[in-house]
Amino acid sequence: MLTVPGAEIYYEVRGSGRPLLLVNGGDGDAALFGPLAALLAEYCTVITFDLRGNSRSRLTGPPEEQRIEGHGQDAHLLLSAVAGGEPAYVFGTSYGGMIGMDLLARHPGQVRALVAHEPFVIDLLPDADRWHAFFQEVCELHEREGLDPALQKFCDALGVDAPPEPAEELPEPVRQVLARLRANVDTCLKYELRSFVRFRPDVAALRSARFTLVTGGEGPRTLLHRTTSALADSVGTGIVEFPGGHVGFLTHPADFATALRATFES
Repeated sequence: MLTVPGAEIYYEVRGSGRPLLLVNGGDGDAALFGPLAALLAEYCTVITFDLRGNSRSRLTGPPEEQRIEGHGQDAHLLLSAVAGGEPAYVFGTSYGGMIGMDLLARHPGQVRALVAHEPFVIDLLPDADRWHAFFQEVCELHEREGLDPALQKFCDALGVDAPPEPAEELPEPVRQVLARLRANVDTCLKYELRSFVRFRPDVAALRSARFTLVTGGEGPRTLLHRTTSALADSVGTGIVEFPGGHVGFLTHPADFATALRATFES
């Protein structure tokens, strides 16, 4: 655990060598990076963590609206504690990619290279106002009718699968992870979604850094492909396809690890 202003951050460290920080997004936590981290730990020191207010990273004050910049500060403090002064490779998926962008912009000396996987930069879309109104509807539905109808409406619009429920027939460790993810969705809809989708990255900082944008190469084109393309246009960079879909790091860990390592080494 790492004590930071307003929270206790749960983190895990595997392997040795140059530091690599993996940053999840949405409802995820460090457990979803377990298979990928185990493979990458053969080559580097892999750091994973739960975002503040999610899973095992508890807030030390009352719940309040969260911002990408707050999570970026947590990532900065975590790297300072674990990696010392050595710059880290950073991989972030969805919100995690945006957290990586904030870390890069405000603490460039800590980031050796950044790979952002399907970042959720809604505010860069030409129809951003329509999406902001939609997310407000989702959050209001959550307040009125509960988690399940809001989550289904959200996932249908994005074109991604909702996390499975922690059914009794599943092994206990799996049920524990799924229960945490379900609680994280509730946190997201209450305190994160509406503020996170207002985040605008520092395009100038990305242009001057070792920065790679990637998308899942399998499955249908989703809203997250649109946001990735919008950011690529703003930065003036290409997009690399990685194995799997939005959670390819979990469904295709070996191939994903190979692609990620090759990207950082190129």
